[in-house]
Amino acid sequence: MPVISQSPEVKAYQIGVGDSLQVNVWRNQELSLAVPVRPDGKISMPLVGDIEAAGLTPLALSDSIVTKLGAYVRNPQVTVIVTNPSSADFQRRVRITGAVELPQSIAFREGMTVLDLVLLAGGTNDFASANGAKLYRKVDGAMKIYPIYLDDLINKGDVRTNYPLQPSDIVTVPERSF
Repeated sequence: MPVISQSPEVKAYQIGVGDSLQVNVWRNQELSLAVPVRPDGKISMPLVGDIEAAGLTPLALSDSIVTKLGAYVRNPQVTVIVTNPSSADFQRRVRITGAVELPQSIAFREGMTVLDLVLLAGGTNDFASANGAKLYRKVDGAMKIYPIYLDDLINKGDVRTNYPLQPSDIVTVPERSF
């Protein structure tokens, strides 16, 4: 059995176009606002105007706002909260394709496994070559392919290939040859 990474390194969230942010400036309610990240990657704030947000972490954006507000407000304290991370929607999905009842792309949930994904897809169909299934995962910039023995998993309880899923994983179930 191949060794598969159990826990991916968690990276700080990067703000993206379409995200909704709550910017709080302590003791300056008139400068605090809820704002979307525009298609050009910027947000607009009173006093300082446009600020680049896309590609920054909330902490980095907060630091940038502090620097710009420093010319107008003494010792500004700024907190940036991502209230709707819509830009991450497709990055945080898992997909299942091929010989399953309902091929689909669904939101990733912590603790999700291959079996969970197969069950959400309604199981394999009558034409599936279940033990030929594969898990495709990007690891260090390269696509890795792991075998999944779905027939053994579902019918024999062999959980060795019931891998924990990660965001952007793809499971494919091929059709058998007749």
